[in-house]
Amino acid sequence: MYPAPAVVASAYDEQGNADACTLAFATMCSHHPPAVMIAINSTLKRKTLKSILNTKEFCIAFPSVEHMAEVDYLGIESGYNADKLKRINFHHHKAVKVNAPVIDEFKVSLECRVMHIAEVGSHTQITGEIVNVQAEESVLNDMGKIDFTLLGPLGYDDITHSYYEMGGKISDAFKAGLKFR
Repeated sequence: MYPAPAVVASAYDEQGNADACTLAFATMCSHHPPAVMIAINSTLKRKTLKSILNTKEFCIAFPSVEHMAEVDYLGIESGYNADKLKRINFHHHKAVKVNAPVIDEFKVSLECRVMHIAEVGSHTQITGEIVNVQAEESVLNDMGKIDFTLLGPLGYDDITHSYYEMGGKISDAFKAGLKFR
């Protein structure tokens, strides 16, 4: 499945320290209740995975292209080896409805509470109910909704291991195909 959004999952460890990792495996999986599914490689030593499994709460951030290098670093460094957020000079605050860090430099974050956990091959698949959304005003349209084009989200190709800018709007959904009815 590609291109995929490059997202960053964050959680607090057992000592209350914030950690984050970059994920390519993330998607919406329910409207009611609103929920996302993420998958984190469990065959490798992943501190963020351990933290999410411990607290049962996490945040998902949607980084913009301006933070591509920091997002890449969050995916290649282990939280066991470094305080990753401090190293890239990123700040965080506690989420409103869950005990997880919201990374201030990212413009959109979803606060999630774990609903379901499954082992799927090399990954631990976590379904999280979205209990709150935080978004900077700079990415909101006139109706107060998140505008994809204002966010400038970062895309990831898992086949070529490349980052991409997402393109502009080409059509309204649920209208273009009406001509075939």
